[in-house]
Amino acid sequence: MLATLLRDNAELRALEPCHAEEFLAHLDRARTHIAPWVGASFVASDLGGARAVLQRYADGLAGDRQRLYGIWLDGTLVGGTMFVGFDAALGSCEIGCWLEPAAEGQGLITQVVRLMIDWAFRVRGLARAEWRTLPDNTRSINVARRLGMSLDGTLRQALPGADGIRRDKQVWSVLAAEWPAQAQPPTGDAGVKAELDRLMSAFLGAFANTGGGRPRVDVIREVFVPQGMIISNAGDEPVVYDLDAFIAPRERMLTDGTLTEFSEWEAGERTEIFGSIAHRFSEYGKSGFLRGEWFEGSGRKTTQFVRTPDGWRMSSMAWDDV
Repeated sequence: MLATLLRDNAELRALEPCHAEEFLAHLDRARTHIAPWVGASFVASDLGGARAVLQRYADGLAGDRQRLYGIWLDGTLVGGTMFVGFDAALGSCEIGCWLEPAAEGQGLITQVVRLMIDWAFRVRGLARAEWRTLPDNTRSINVARRLGMSLDGTLRQALPGADGIRRDKQVWSVLAAEWPAQAQPPTGDAGVKAELDRLMSAFLGAFANTGGGRPRVDVIREVFVPQGMIISNAGDEPVVYDLDAFIAPRERMLTDGTLTEFSEWEAGERTEIFGSIAHRFSEYGKSGFLRGEWFEGSGRKTTQFVRTPDGWRMSSMAWDDV
């Protein structure tokens, strides 16, 4: 799933063990507010517990069973959402969420869960998405309704309560056959531009391994069409890669200690949209440790995009270092 710019000051991206300190600080702000609605094992009380929660989901991601995402608002982790369960063989998933009080009322959860359901149905081919909540969690129920979910039923006394009284749990769901067809994004306006911005942000973010985090190079296959082409023109002659040839050596460098604390960012861009195709010229910067030596660099990229039945995708990219 893509790292996604939700709006100018909000971003959705993977929440990983390297975020343990930030996650714990967020839980300390949100603990009392979210405790009635989330599992007790999730609301860690110390750094080791916070790291264990995030590692559990990282292990689930490795097994394609779970996924955990954080929501950052103005650079601060304020909540998140997760695939509590993800079963590709059965074609179903369960989605959950949480948010600290300061971030409520801005539509973030509905927006994020819609993205997750859309990804589960369109990219992974699942047939059913579930949403489980307590009957008195009005905010959660309203999210389910806004997303077009149906109430399947109530599991009576399914959960133990802190007061010794067992609690009911509602099960809501939406099916892939019920999910609305993806609207064609408007051409030549801010809607298309925002989608292209998200693709570029996801591409550049795929290589970051700062703070001990792991790069997410698999994202490259999601932002490109399968036949995508990437060209380096930084040497004496162009080097042309297909996606596999481009990804493999970079994944090695970013995980074997050759390239650490690496990040790449867009410093400026010019985007032109022509119906169902688009072009972007970018200036970018990058920095990190290469074989233990700090370096900084910059360059230029030219990227082509096409609109597909699954939305906008990159079709080719070429770059030259300054």
